[in-house]
Amino acid sequence: MDTRNPRAYILFIIALAINAFGIAFITRAALGTSPITSITYVMSMFTPLSIGQWTIVLNLLFVLLELPFMSKDFLKADRICYLLQIPTTLLFGFFIDLSMEALSWFNPLRYPFKILGLSAGCIILAIGIALEVKANVAMAAGEYFVKVISKRFRTDFGFTKLGFDTSLVALSCIVSYVAMSGIHGVREGTVVAAVIVGPIVHFISPWFHVFDKFLGEKRAGMPPVPQPRHTVITIAREYGSGGHLLGQMIAKELGFKLYDEELIHLAAKESGMDEDYIRKNEQNLPSFWLKCIFAQNKNTIGPGMDREDVLFLAESKVIEEAARKDDCVIVGRCADFILRDHAPLIRVFCLSDTPTAYKRCVEDYHVPAAKAEEEIKRLNRKRAAHYEYYTGGKWGNPKLYDLVINTSKISLETACRIVAALARDPKQTTGKKP
Repeated sequence: MDTRNPRAYILFIIALAINAFGIAFITRAALGTSPITSITYVMSMFTPLSIGQWTIVLNLLFVLLELPFMSKDFLKADRICYLLQIPTTLLFGFFIDLSMEALSWFNPLRYPFKILGLSAGCIILAIGIALEVKANVAMAAGEYFVKVISKRFRTDFGFTKLGFDTSLVALSCIVSYVAMSGIHGVREGTVVAAVIVGPIVHFISPWFHVFDKFLGEKRAGMPPVPQPRHTVITIAREYGSGGHLLGQMIAKELGFKLYDEELIHLAAKESGMDEDYIRKNEQNLPSFWLKCIFAQNKNTIGPGMDREDVLFLAESKVIEEAARKDDCVIVGRCADFILRDHAPLIRVFCLSDTPTAYKRCVEDYHVPAAKAEEEIKRLNRKRAAHYEYYTGGKWGNPKLYDLVINTSKISLETACRIVAALARDPKQTTGKKP
């Protein structure tokens, strides 16, 4: 977090105001409210306090409840972020009440207009969240509470946040039923807000680089690498296409260093994780907050990241360091995207038809014949989802690669010779990559 940049605080305060306005818009649509404000909205329906005032009360309660779960070292190291929750809470509550008052005229009666209001509120809330992440100076008390709990009990941040939001919604329903003899304030809009705000943030976050100049940041991207640069060959591959073996052959032919299994060892050192854990989880999807941060190309470990988040960033740092250090071949792990600004770079994608992949899986990978075809489909779906979620590009799209090789039609030996020839020809490897 950048806690020394006054402009970042200005941006953060603006983000809080936009978040509050988005929540007010969702609430005024009369289809429920956002999960994080569900309990405060319900409480405001049968007490003298407003939704903003209850937001202040609840969030200050979170600030107090965090203390028993924080070690002295944790509190000392993160004291600024912890204390910033207090002014953040006061401002957020004030902005919610101000927004609710400003939107007092908005009371749609017909369901289509309620849907439009809900949609507009979700978009506004997403803009505020993306701006809040861009500012990167503080966390709302609810988010910080989840961070503390997940750190204390070593749980996944994403799942803890899901459980936290679900618990708030469930508590809202219970309180509403007890106090008002029915479920009020929690409706389909609550579910819609929970589901669609994250993807909207993912979509709009890359556009927020326009604030880099305001924040005094240079446009994110790969740091300049002194010339001469090392040649890097990245190999993305369908399961069963022989991409790993091709990488071995190319590395041996050119005398390049091969990074595949070694990346697991290096990522383990970088992240402090167990190598077996990395093997099982390195293609898992990231949490929502990592997606926001990665969309800004900030390759640093930040608050609220679960183990999969840390793992992906650790592998990214290892890949960038490998490209700066060696002529190398890197297999998988979104390396073509991570190194997209590197040159010289040759990006290869390997594919094959199902019978060829099936034969290789059974004979070379020793996958049981009865399970081979399903395993091919499963792993390819997983690789595609992992790549597309992180990069925004379509896995296997030929426009993203310099060379697409069908190993059903071209032998690995021939493919090796083609790639090696490209690597040896400086005219083919010095161009700007799209």
